[in-house]
Amino acid sequence: MFALALGSVLMVSWPVWTGREPTGKPAPAPVVAERQLVLQGLGEQAVAVRTPEGETLFEAENGGFVTVIQIGLKRARTVHRIEGNPPVRLVKYENGRLSLQDDATGWSAELQAFGPDNEAAFERMLSE
Repeated sequence: MFALALGSVLMVSWPVWTGREPTGKPAPAPVVAERQLVLQGLGEQAVAVRTPEGETLFEAENGGFVTVIQIGLKRARTVHRIEGNPPVRLVKYENGRLSLQDDATGWSAELQAFGPDNEAAFERMLSE
C-alpha cells in the first residue's frame, strides 16, 4: 500500500521537478474580437444577457447552456465575495477559441469545450 502511495506522489511530482509545461492549458493566440457582457439570472432557469449599457442581447425563460454558465459565474462570485454584477469578457481568439472571462474572480470558461451548439449560443453575441 505504501508503494502505491509513494508511486502516485512520484508520478504527480515528476513534471514539477523536470519543469515540464502544464498540459490542458489553451494555446496562446491573438484576440480577434471581444465584447463585455452582463449575465443576469431572472429566476429558476431564466437568464438575460445584456451589454454594460443595458441593451438586451439574449433573454429566455429557459436559457439552457447560457443559464448553466450564468450559475457557474454566480457561484464563483459568491465564493470570491464579489458584490454586484460586473461585466464579463467574451473573447474570440485567432485560433478559434471562444472564452468567457471574469476579471473580478479569475474564473473563465472555454466555451468550445461544451460542443458547437453551446459555443454558438455565445458566439452569436459577439456580432449582435
